[in-house]
Amino acid sequence: MRQDFNDLIAFLTVAREGSFTRAAAQLGLSQSALSHTVRKLEARLGIRLLTRTTRSVAPTEAGLRLLQTVAPHVDGIEAGLAALGEFRDKPAGTVRITTAEHAANCVLWPRLKPFLAAYPDIKVELTIDYGLTDIVAERYDLGVRLGDQVAKDMIAVRIGPDLRMLVVGAPGYFAAHPAPRTPHDLVRHNCINLRLPTRGGLYAWEFEKEGQALNVRVDGQLTFNSTTPRLRAALDGMGVALLPADMVQDHIDAGRLVQVLADWSPTFPGYHVYYPSRRHASPAFSLLVDALRYEAPAAPRAGRRVASQHRIEPAHTSAAPCQNASDNGVSSTSAASAADSTGMK
Repeated sequence: MRQDFNDLIAFLTVAREGSFTRAAAQLGLSQSALSHTVRKLEARLGIRLLTRTTRSVAPTEAGLRLLQTVAPHVDGIEAGLAALGEFRDKPAGTVRITTAEHAANCVLWPRLKPFLAAYPDIKVELTIDYGLTDIVAERYDLGVRLGDQVAKDMIAVRIGPDLRMLVVGAPGYFAAHPAPRTPHDLVRHNCINLRLPTRGGLYAWEFEKEGQALNVRVDGQLTFNSTTPRLRAALDGMGVALLPADMVQDHIDAGRLVQVLADWSPTFPGYHVYYPSRRHASPAFSLLVDALRYEAPAAPRAGRRVASQHRIEPAHTSAAPCQNASDNGVSSTSAASAADSTGMK
């Protein structure tokens, strides 16, 4: 029975990772040893569980049924073992998070640094991902998304303030090109574009003024799929960019960038961490979520407010937004577009 369980763990890991290479690295085994273990399980059951090609590994129909039947029980056992950490003198365990680069640098890291120093036995694994990752299927403990991008069946905890987007360019660029007076003027500018990670198309810049929403499709010489190079290109005078305020405010204050169309700057719901409502919370998990919570200011901020459809947990501590980061951005039509431009979609 013990050997059967070990073999099942090997199969589940390969099926979930879709790769013997990644699964072997996760389990600390050689690829040959892992392949031998899975083949032994298949031989013992008399059923082929995995379809192998030179480029991919996928479960067969029988393998998929076994995955769907056994995986929840294995996850429950692992969660139960992790929960025993509450009986330790010090909280311990690993928390896996999928997030975009902007959220990682501007929201997560300022809180993770003191948190990890306070709890040396807790480990945090951050994966920078620009798609809409299924945290249950990919076995993440937490995901990070903007506002209403969280699925309705998830528990969401706000970890950052609302996000404001600014149109900026270098002084040298505007010395050679008249500053735009309306968003429509951007079609005559060299705009630094963003290709959306999940949709494949170019992001349409979104604006709002006095309740009037406006989307503008811009053009330019440069297109990137993340925000750090867009900021760098703007600083180098290569064009105009739409970027999060917390990334560019220091550069504006120092005169390295100039903000335009200030009265059209949109605001989007801030970042939230989210997780399944049925998840059994380990002490390490609960402590981390608690450390990441954000308390909104007493006075309401101007800008769009999007009603959440999922369960929101109350916040109790706040942290200052990032003022000196160089990474990702936000935007599109509604909050969904905001996730696009920060790399969350």
